[in-house]
Amino acid sequence: MTYFESLTAAMTWLGEQPDTLFIGQSVRYPGNAIFKTLSGVPMEKRIEFPVAENMQLGCSIGLAMQGKTVISIFPRMDFLMCAMDMLVNHLDKNIYPLKGKVIIRTCIGATKPMYPGVQHCGDYGNGLKRLLDNVAVRYLNYTSGVYETYVANFLSYGSKVLIEEADLYGME
Repeated sequence: MTYFESLTAAMTWLGEQPDTLFIGQSVRYPGNAIFKTLSGVPMEKRIEFPVAENMQLGCSIGLAMQGKTVISIFPRMDFLMCAMDMLVNHLDKNIYPLKGKVIIRTCIGATKPMYPGVQHCGDYGNGLKRLLDNVAVRYLNYTSGVYETYVANFLSYGSKVLIEEADLYGME
């Protein structure tokens, strides 16, 4: 199974779980490669957000307080940086009683077939690991085990940041 197929299978499996919601940019309307991995997720589980990353993560936390498992999608890790207040000062500090969890799905932007510029392919994962005490950060920079990693993170306790690599989407 390719990296892209594994991601699609994982999103389909997550979409079958009764308490999941997918929120972010290009979750209901095409606009990036992540959108195509959601093909097996029912539309009623997708909430499209504008370019308002801090608000998106704040809403994700609110939904998790109500028992939802929210897959909060930031198509580029650079965009996740706009939600650092919610990530570092709210989600990571565990100041809200979450009955569910937030799985942040983000991606290091592709540099092939062309370089998109510094604001679309940043990798801040190691910095996040140093900043966050209670939210785990995991790289998905391998082909095998992507599906299993998403399932395991859904089944385990706590919120996570899962970092994909767009350059792997079509390279198999």
